[in-house]
Amino acid sequence: MIDPIAFQLGPFVIRWYALCIVAGLALAVYLASKEAPRKRILPDDILDFILIAFPIAIIGARLYYVIFSWDSYKDNPIEIFAIWHGGIAIYGGLLAGLLVLIFFTRHRFIETWDFLDVAAPSVMIAQAIGRWGNFFNQEAFGAKVSQLNYLPSFIREQMFIDGSYRVPTFLYESVWNLLGFILICMLRRRPRFLKRGEVTIFYLIWYGVGRFIIEGMRTDSLMFAGLRVSQWLSVLLILIGIGLFIYHRKQKDFPYYQS
Repeated sequence: MIDPIAFQLGPFVIRWYALCIVAGLALAVYLASKEAPRKRILPDDILDFILIAFPIAIIGARLYYVIFSWDSYKDNPIEIFAIWHGGIAIYGGLLAGLLVLIFFTRHRFIETWDFLDVAAPSVMIAQAIGRWGNFFNQEAFGAKVSQLNYLPSFIREQMFIDGSYRVPTFLYESVWNLLGFILICMLRRRPRFLKRGEVTIFYLIWYGVGRFIIEGMRTDSLMFAGLRVSQWLSVLLILIGIGLFIYHRKQKDFPYYQS
Protein backbone atom coordinates (compact mmCIF):
# COMPACT_ATOMS: atom_id res chain seq x y z
CA MET A 1 0.00 0.00 0.00
CA ILE A 2 1.26 3.47 -0.86
CA ASP A 3 1.62 5.82 2.10
CA PRO A 4 -0.93 8.67 1.68
CA ILE A 5 1.66 11.03 3.20
CA ALA A 6 4.07 12.26 0.53
CA PHE A 7 6.51 13.92 2.94
CA GLN A 8 6.68 15.83 6.20
CA LEU A 9 8.30 19.16 6.98
CA GLY A 10 8.54 19.43 10.75
CA PRO A 11 4.98 19.51 12.06
CA PHE A 12 3.54 19.95 8.55
CA VAL A 13 2.30 16.82 6.80
CA ILE A 14 1.98 16.98 3.02
CA ARG A 15 -0.34 14.34 1.58
CA TRP A 16 -0.47 12.98 -1.93
CA TYR A 17 -4.14 13.98 -2.04
CA ALA A 18 -3.22 17.64 -1.61
CA LEU A 19 -0.46 17.40 -4.22
CA CYS A 20 -2.90 15.92 -6.74
CA ILE A 21 -5.37 18.74 -6.10
CA VAL A 22 -2.67 21.40 -6.43
CA ALA A 23 -1.23 19.78 -9.58
CA GLY A 24 -4.67 19.68 -11.19
CA LEU A 25 -5.33 23.27 -10.20
CA ALA A 26 -1.97 24.49 -11.54
CA LEU A 27 -2.53 22.77 -14.90
CA ALA A 28 -6.10 24.12 -15.06
CA VAL A 29 -4.91 27.69 -14.47
CA TYR A 30 -2.17 27.33 -17.09
CA LEU A 31 -4.50 25.94 -19.77
CA ALA A 32 -7.26 28.47 -19.04
CA SER A 33 -4.73 31.33 -19.18
CA LYS A 34 -3.58 30.15 -22.61
CA GLU A 35 -7.15 29.92 -23.92
CA ALA A 36 -8.42 33.14 -22.31
CA PRO A 37 -7.09 35.61 -24.96
CA ARG A 38 -9.21 33.86 -27.62
CA LYS A 39 -12.27 35.11 -25.74
CA ARG A 40 -10.75 38.53 -25.01
CA ILE A 41 -10.17 37.62 -21.38
CA LEU A 42 -6.93 38.60 -19.67
CA PRO A 43 -4.81 35.77 -18.22
CA ASP A 44 -4.60 37.85 -15.04
CA ASP A 45 -8.38 37.57 -14.73
CA ILE A 46 -8.01 33.78 -14.60
CA LEU A 47 -5.43 33.99 -11.84
CA ASP A 48 -7.42 36.54 -9.86
CA PHE A 49 -10.51 34.37 -10.10
CA ILE A 50 -8.68 31.26 -8.87
CA LEU A 51 -7.18 33.09 -5.89
CA ILE A 52 -10.71 34.02 -4.81
CA ALA A 53 -12.62 30.94 -5.91
CA PHE A 54 -10.33 28.12 -4.77
CA PRO A 55 -10.58 28.67 -0.98
CA ILE A 56 -14.32 29.29 -1.28
CA ALA A 57 -14.71 26.12 -3.36
CA ILE A 58 -12.94 24.11 -0.64
CA ILE A 59 -15.37 25.50 1.92
CA GLY A 60 -18.28 24.67 -0.36
CA ALA A 61 -17.02 21.14 -0.90
CA ARG A 62 -16.71 20.63 2.84
CA LEU A 63 -20.14 22.10 3.64
CA TYR A 64 -21.76 19.91 0.99
CA TYR A 65 -20.23 16.81 2.54
CA VAL A 66 -21.16 17.81 6.08
CA ILE A 67 -24.78 18.58 5.15
CA PHE A 68 -25.31 15.15 3.63
CA SER A 69 -23.35 13.43 6.43
CA TRP A 70 -24.84 15.41 9.31
CA ASP A 71 -25.37 12.36 11.53
CA SER A 72 -21.59 11.99 11.71
CA TYR A 73 -21.11 15.57 12.91
CA LYS A 74 -24.18 16.58 14.93
CA ASP A 75 -22.77 15.19 18.21
CA ASN A 76 -19.29 16.58 17.62
CA PRO A 77 -19.65 19.78 15.53
CA ILE A 78 -16.01 20.79 16.06
CA GLU A 79 -15.14 17.90 13.74
CA ILE A 80 -16.70 19.90 10.90
CA PHE A 81 -13.52 21.97 10.76
CA ALA A 82 -11.21 18.91 10.74
CA ILE A 83 -11.00 18.72 6.98
CA TRP A 84 -7.68 16.87 7.26
CA HIS A 85 -9.69 13.87 8.49
CA GLY A 86 -11.30 13.68 5.04
CA GLY A 87 -14.72 14.52 3.70
CA ILE A 88 -15.10 16.91 0.77
CA ALA A 89 -17.40 16.60 -2.24
CA ILE A 90 -16.59 17.96 -5.69
CA TYR A 91 -20.17 19.02 -6.40
CA GLY A 92 -20.11 21.37 -3.42
CA GLY A 93 -16.91 22.90 -4.70
CA LEU A 94 -18.32 23.32 -8.21
CA LEU A 95 -21.48 25.02 -6.94
CA ALA A 96 -19.48 27.41 -4.75
CA GLY A 97 -17.08 28.11 -7.60
CA LEU A 98 -19.96 28.84 -9.97
CA LEU A 99 -21.42 31.45 -7.61
CA VAL A 100 -18.03 33.13 -7.30
CA LEU A 101 -17.61 33.07 -11.08
CA ILE A 102 -20.96 34.80 -11.67
CA PHE A 103 -20.13 37.59 -9.23
CA PHE A 104 -16.55 37.85 -10.50
CA THR A 105 -17.46 38.17 -14.17
CA ARG A 106 -20.12 40.76 -13.48
CA HIS A 107 -17.67 42.78 -11.39
CA ARG A 108 -15.01 42.61 -14.12
CA PHE A 109 -17.54 43.18 -16.96
CA ILE A 110 -16.64 39.86 -18.57
CA GLU A 111 -19.19 37.82 -20.51
CA THR A 112 -20.04 35.01 -18.09
CA TRP A 113 -20.55 32.36 -20.78
CA ASP A 114 -17.15 33.16 -22.31
CA PHE A 115 -15.45 32.77 -18.94
CA LEU A 116 -17.30 29.51 -18.31
CA ASP A 117 -16.28 28.20 -21.74
CA VAL A 118 -12.64 28.92 -20.98
CA ALA A 119 -12.85 27.41 -17.50
CA ALA A 120 -14.92 24.25 -18.15
CA PRO A 121 -12.29 22.15 -19.98
CA SER A 122 -9.68 23.16 -17.42
CA VAL A 123 -11.98 22.06 -14.62
CA MET A 124 -12.40 18.73 -16.38
CA ILE A 125 -8.66 18.03 -16.60
CA ALA A 126 -8.20 19.20 -12.99
CA GLN A 127 -10.84 16.67 -11.92
CA ALA A 128 -9.08 13.94 -13.89
CA ILE A 129 -5.85 14.61 -11.98
CA GLY A 130 -7.52 15.27 -8.64
CA ARG A 131 -9.21 11.85 -8.66
CA TRP A 132 -5.80 10.31 -8.16
CA GLY A 133 -5.84 11.83 -4.70
CA ASN A 134 -8.61 9.31 -3.97
CA PHE A 135 -6.27 6.60 -5.21
CA PHE A 136 -3.62 7.49 -2.63
CA ASN A 137 -6.25 7.78 0.11
CA GLN A 138 -7.95 4.53 -0.95
CA GLU A 139 -11.26 6.31 -1.45
CA ALA A 140 -13.95 6.44 -4.15
CA PHE A 141 -13.91 2.70 -4.74
CA GLY A 142 -16.54 0.19 -5.75
CA ALA A 143 -17.63 -3.32 -4.85
CA LYS A 144 -15.40 -6.26 -4.02
CA VAL A 145 -13.98 -8.19 -6.96
CA SER A 146 -11.90 -11.35 -7.17
CA GLN A 147 -9.10 -9.83 -9.25
CA LEU A 148 -7.98 -6.74 -11.16
CA ASN A 149 -5.53 -8.30 -13.61
CA TYR A 150 -6.32 -5.74 -16.30
CA LEU A 151 -4.70 -3.01 -14.20
CA PRO A 152 -1.02 -2.20 -13.55
CA SER A 153 0.25 -3.77 -10.34
CA PHE A 154 0.62 -0.47 -8.45
CA ILE A 155 -3.08 0.32 -8.94
CA ARG A 156 -4.13 -3.26 -8.22
CA GLU A 157 -2.21 -3.33 -4.95
CA GLN A 158 -3.60 0.03 -3.82
CA MET A 159 -7.12 -1.20 -4.54
CA PHE A 160 -6.68 -4.11 -2.13
CA ILE A 161 -8.78 -2.67 0.70
CA ASP A 162 -9.99 -4.42 3.85
CA GLY A 163 -8.92 -7.82 2.58
CA SER A 164 -10.45 -7.58 -0.91
CA TYR A 165 -9.81 -6.01 -4.28
CA ARG A 166 -12.14 -3.12 -5.07
CA VAL A 167 -13.47 -1.72 -8.34
CA PRO A 168 -11.28 1.38 -9.05
CA THR A 169 -14.09 3.84 -9.72
CA PHE A 170 -11.68 6.73 -9.13
CA LEU A 171 -9.78 5.54 -12.22
CA TYR A 172 -12.91 5.25 -14.33
CA GLU A 173 -13.90 8.81 -13.55
CA SER A 174 -10.38 10.09 -14.14
CA VAL A 175 -10.25 8.46 -17.58
CA TRP A 176 -13.79 9.68 -18.41
CA ASN A 177 -12.84 13.27 -17.58
CA LEU A 178 -9.60 13.00 -19.54
CA LEU A 179 -11.49 11.76 -22.61
CA GLY A 180 -14.01 14.57 -22.21
CA PHE A 181 -11.22 17.13 -21.99
CA ILE A 182 -9.57 15.85 -25.18
CA LEU A 183 -12.86 15.73 -27.07
CA ILE A 184 -14.04 19.22 -26.10
CA CYS A 185 -10.64 20.72 -26.93
CA MET A 186 -10.97 19.21 -30.40
CA LEU A 187 -14.57 20.34 -30.90
CA ARG A 188 -14.00 23.93 -29.80
CA ARG A 189 -11.35 24.35 -32.52
CA ARG A 190 -13.83 23.54 -35.29
CA PRO A 191 -15.05 26.77 -36.93
CA ARG A 192 -18.75 27.55 -36.47
CA PHE A 193 -19.49 24.29 -34.69
CA LEU A 194 -20.10 25.24 -31.06
CA LYS A 195 -21.93 28.36 -29.98
CA ARG A 196 -21.13 30.54 -26.97
CA GLY A 197 -21.78 28.55 -23.82
CA GLU A 198 -21.80 25.15 -25.50
CA VAL A 199 -18.34 24.18 -24.27
CA THR A 200 -19.80 24.55 -20.77
CA ILE A 201 -22.95 22.68 -21.81
CA PHE A 202 -20.80 19.83 -23.11
CA TYR A 203 -19.09 19.69 -19.73
CA LEU A 204 -22.42 19.54 -17.88
CA ILE A 205 -23.74 16.67 -19.97
CA TRP A 206 -20.48 14.72 -20.32
CA TYR A 207 -19.58 14.94 -16.65
CA GLY A 208 -23.17 14.31 -15.56
CA VAL A 209 -23.50 11.12 -17.62
CA GLY A 210 -20.15 9.74 -16.53
CA ARG A 211 -20.63 10.63 -12.89
CA PHE A 212 -24.13 9.09 -12.79
CA ILE A 213 -22.90 5.76 -14.15
CA ILE A 214 -19.67 5.59 -12.17
CA GLU A 215 -21.27 6.79 -8.94
CA GLY A 216 -23.64 3.83 -9.19
CA MET A 217 -20.63 1.52 -8.87
CA ARG A 218 -19.34 3.10 -5.67
CA THR A 219 -19.92 1.73 -2.20
CA ASP A 220 -18.82 4.79 -0.20
CA SER A 221 -21.26 7.39 -1.57
CA LEU A 222 -23.46 9.86 0.25
CA MET A 223 -27.10 8.75 0.02
CA PHE A 224 -30.38 10.69 -0.20
CA ALA A 225 -33.93 9.41 -0.78
CA GLY A 226 -32.76 5.98 -1.88
CA LEU A 227 -30.27 7.23 -4.46
CA ARG A 228 -26.73 8.48 -4.27
CA VAL A 229 -26.63 12.26 -3.82
CA SER A 230 -24.20 12.68 -6.71
CA GLN A 231 -26.53 10.74 -8.97
CA TRP A 232 -29.39 13.11 -8.22
CA LEU A 233 -27.15 16.06 -9.06
CA SER A 234 -25.83 14.31 -12.16
CA VAL A 235 -29.37 13.94 -13.50
CA LEU A 236 -29.94 17.63 -12.78
CA LEU A 237 -26.74 18.58 -14.64
CA ILE A 238 -27.77 16.53 -17.65
CA LEU A 239 -31.25 18.05 -17.78
CA ILE A 240 -29.87 21.58 -17.37
CA GLY A 241 -27.31 20.90 -20.09
CA ILE A 242 -29.90 19.60 -22.55
CA GLY A 243 -32.25 22.48 -21.78
CA LEU A 244 -29.48 25.05 -22.27
CA PHE A 245 -28.38 23.43 -25.53
CA ILE A 246 -31.89 23.66 -26.94
CA TYR A 247 -32.16 27.27 -25.80
CA HIS A 248 -28.78 28.24 -27.26
CA ARG A 249 -29.57 26.64 -30.62
CA LYS A 250 -32.76 28.66 -30.84
CA GLN A 251 -30.88 31.93 -30.29
CA LYS A 252 -29.85 33.15 -33.74
CA ASP A 253 -27.70 35.95 -32.34
CA PHE A 254 -25.46 33.74 -30.17
CA PRO A 255 -21.90 33.94 -31.54
CA TYR A 256 -19.91 30.81 -32.33
CA TYR A 257 -16.94 29.82 -30.18
CA GLN A 258 -14.75 29.85 -33.31
CA SER A 259 -16.21 32.03 -36.06
